[in-house]
Parts: sequence; structure tokens; C-alpha cells
Amino acid sequence: SIPPHNAAELCDAALHLIEKPDAKSKSLLKWVKGPDFPTGGIVVDSKESIAEAYVTGRGSFRVRSKWQQEEGARGTWVIVITEIPWLVQKSRLVEKIAELLNEKKLPLVGDVRDESAEDVRLVIEPKSRAVDPELLMESLFRLTELESRIPLNLNVLMKGRIPKVVGLAECLREWLDHLRDVLIRRSNYRKGEIEHRLEILGGYLIAYLNIDKVIKIIRTEDEPKPVLIKAFKLTEVQADAILNMRLRNLRKLEEMEIRSEDKDLRAELKGIKGLLGSEAEQWTKIGEQVRKVRDMFGPKTPLGKRRTQFADAPEHDLAAIEEAFVEREPVTVVISEKGWVRTLKGHVADLSGLTFKTDDKPDQAFFAETTSKLLLFGTNGKFYSLDVAKLPGGRGHGEPIRMFIDLDQDAAIVSTFVNKGGRKFLIASGEGQGFIVNEDDCVGNTRKGKQVLNVEMPNEARAITTVAGDMVAVIGTNHKMVIFPIDQVPEMARGRGVRLQKYASATLSDVAVFDAKAGLSWKDSSGREQSLTFKELSDWRGNRADAGRLAHGLPKSNKFLRGVE
Repeated sequence: SIPPHNAAELCDAALHLIEKPDAKSKSLLKWVKGPDFPTGGIVVDSKESIAEAYVTGRGSFRVRSKWQQEEGARGTWVIVITEIPWLVQKSRLVEKIAELLNEKKLPLVGDVRDESAEDVRLVIEPKSRAVDPELLMESLFRLTELESRIPLNLNVLMKGRIPKVVGLAECLREWLDHLRDVLIRRSNYRKGEIEHRLEILGGYLIAYLNIDKVIKIIRTEDEPKPVLIKAFKLTEVQADAILNMRLRNLRKLEEMEIRSEDKDLRAELKGIKGLLGSEAEQWTKIGEQVRKVRDMFGPKTPLGKRRTQFADAPEHDLAAIEEAFVEREPVTVVISEKGWVRTLKGHVADLSGLTFKTDDKPDQAFFAETTSKLLLFGTNGKFYSLDVAKLPGGRGHGEPIRMFIDLDQDAAIVSTFVNKGGRKFLIASGEGQGFIVNEDDCVGNTRKGKQVLNVEMPNEARAITTVAGDMVAVIGTNHKMVIFPIDQVPEMARGRGVRLQKYASATLSDVAVFDAKAGLSWKDSSGREQSLTFKELSDWRGNRADAGRLAHGLPKSNKFLRGVE
């Protein structure tokens, strides 16, 4: 898994290694910026992660397609993709985008068409002119091979025998050592060839200087070879060469040519012996070879210019990206008493026709959209985030909420509502402690939830209400209520909070925030709205942490049934 690289860049790094054999991988990144794919594209990894990959020899590169926005008539525009990642099949890519369009997983995309000839040209039409092109491309990068990961695994056969994952410097060092090995072997082979030829030329020269005697021996002797060897002190190779010589090679010019060839070969042999005897000369020779390749594939040549560019992936709002993947449609979220959740298409007011499991009945129903996020407040003091788009549809009884979040076995849900952002909540525990928290501080991104109200069993989170007013009403299981100004309660991001009401042998039951001018309102057991004016509430007015007085006229359930509004 070694992706293509730019030849000139590798040659520059190799030349630096020849000069400084101990250079580290990180220093070579001055020349080797990253892979260079024949199909172009843009590498969107950080410099740090690219460096890490080359130092360790393991990693991967995020390669994105190259695109541009083309303006059309009357404010319309299209996205044109001109380069796609290496090894990605264009036809399969277009098919995949079309499939996602049919499945309504690309709500920002209107259409896709392939206008490629010799060059790549994929045209993406937006759903409307108001769509953000960057966000549209982000949704495509996340769901299609317009962005792909290309692995790097520099697994090298060290000395041609032992496999090992190495960094860039060791990899190039191994290549240079191999080039030197090839140079030495080729030089030794050529040296052997020259020495063999010089031996034959020596025999030829003796034959020319004694041509008449040689011819006489060949003509008169039954076995001329041993006689020639003895007469002229020849080697077997030289005797064979003389006996195999053609008659036309006996012309007069031949002696001059033999002497000239002998001289040239001896000069070449001297050079080869010098090369084999000097490591510095060997590296100079290898440097020349590498430079030749570098010039052939230089950055200014059509073959050698860099095709792949580098850029940082643009930062986007995660919520906006999530929204870009989901078709925005109205839904009704239904939660049963036993904690089963489902969604119904559209905003459905009449839920009388819904069926539930045996021993189960409706508990909560509210309007939302497929792009909404739900917030769930647990008795363990944690807030859980849940995308409405991930919830099961209206067929059947739905699925348990516990399937989507990691809720402790001994914990339950206090309240579930749509995350709108920017609101403030008053949250409280059974021991009567609580504080005000910003809604944005309650949103977490993991199944494990986000701890906001610190509680330890048997104490648990008991109540949550929206801060919309200047007074707080707290009621306990002892049916006592206290009312005090909201400014006595601090705002925090996380903690145990402060005491809201004092108890001897009771616990907190519910809290409500209201406006003094409007008075306190609540729902009775029949769902009817009841209220008391601020003047009528004078008996219960006091300060935070008071025990309060018995709440005559308030519901016997000790609940205001207001929750998050």
C-alpha cells in the first residue's frame, strides 16, 4: 500500500540523503510534501498527520475531488467536479450519487449528470439556489467516494530479504543502497567481460605478429591447439579464439583495430576498478543517475508537474452538516409510559387511534422535524441527545429509548423535549438542590450522555422546567411549597447546585418558574388549567432553602405539570 508519489520530489529527497546519510524522515518532508496521484485531487490532511504517516511508515491520506462553482443564468449555479480520487470508478460514483438521491439521503442535491469527455466533468445541480455549495459538497464528501482514504504502509524488504515497516528516510535509504548494489554488480560483470575480451585480444595480437607460423601449425598439425599453446604460451581461451578466427579478419588493418580496442578497454577497466575501490565515487555515480531521472521528470515537465494539491478541509457547523443529510419534514414524536418511542409523519394532533403494547399507554407526544434533536433528562442527572431522524417510524410500537442511549439500569427519564437552543432550565434533585443551566451546555454527542446535575443514589434528578419568569415555586412530597425570587438561584454548567427547599423527612417533588405579574398556573389531574395570583400566593412567599407551608388548593400529586415549554 504505497501510493504514487512525485518522481522529482523523491529524487530531491534521495539526493539530500546521499549528501547526509543520517537525515531523518521529517527533514525529507521539505521535498516530499505527500503523495501525488495521476488523477489529481486534493489531500485535506493536516501537515502533522502527513508527517506522522511518513515518520512511522503507516497512515492514510484523505483525498477529495476538485470542484468549482459555475454560474448560470438568472442566479442559478452548478457544481462541476473536474478531478476525482485515485482508483475511484467514475461510473460507479455517479450510480452511487443517483442511488442516494432516490433514497432521499441528499436533500441539498437536485440532480447529477456526467458530461465527461477525455477529462472528468461531473455536474451536480443543487435543490435550490439558496443552498450553500460548501455544505452541499460536504454532504457528498461524507456519503460518497468523492472523498476517499488512501492507505500508506511502507513495508519494505530490507536487504531484499526481511520485510519491515519503515519511515520515508529508511525507505529511500534502502532504495539508494539497492542502486549501489546494482551499480557494483553491473561494474563487476562489466569488469569480467573486459578482462575476458582483453585476454582474447592478446591472443589475436600474438597471432598477427606470428601469422605465417600460426597458419603453418594449423595446416600441418592434427591437433593444432596444444601446439599453439606451447609455441606461443597462450591460454586455452586465446587458442580457441585464434582457431575460430575467420579468414577475412586476417587483413592488415586488423592489428590497428585490435590495439585501439585494447587501449580503450584498458582505460575503461581502470575506471571500473577505481569505481569499485571508492565508495565516494560510487555515490557520485548514483547521484548522477538520480539527477538524470529528476531532470526527466522535473516539476516543469508535462510528466513531472505535481497533479495533487494540498488544502485544509473547511470547518463546518456539525448541526448544519447533520441537517444536510436529512430531508426536513414535520413529525410527531410519541413516547409511551414504558419508554417506547416512535415518530409519525406530519404533525398529528389526534393520537386516539394509536395502539400500544399490553400494560403500556401514551405518556408524551410533541411536534418536531426530522432534522430536530431531542434532549432527554435522566434521573442520574445526565442529559442525552437523540436525533429524531434515527428514531423508528410509526409502524408497530416503536423501540425502547434505551436502545439509542446508554441509560443506567437503575435510572429513568425525567423529561424529553426538542432541543431549541438558547433557553435556560432550572433543574433540581430529590434532596432539594438545584441550579439554572443553559440549554446549550446540556447537549452532548455521545450515547453515554453529559453529566450536568451531580447526584448520588438514592438521591436522583427529579425536576426540570424552563426559566421564563422572575419567581420560583418549589413543592415537596410533604405538600409544602415555598416561593422565592429566581435571582437567588445561581447559573452553572455543572454541579450539585444550591438548596432550594429544606426537608425533614420529605423530598422535592416539582419546581416551576413563573412571572409575578401573571401568577402561578398549573394543570390539575383532569388537565384543566388552574392559577393563583401573586397576591394569593403571599402565604408561601419566602426565601430559598425555606421549609415552606402546606399548599392548600394545589394538586394532591404535588406536581405543577409544566415541565419544559
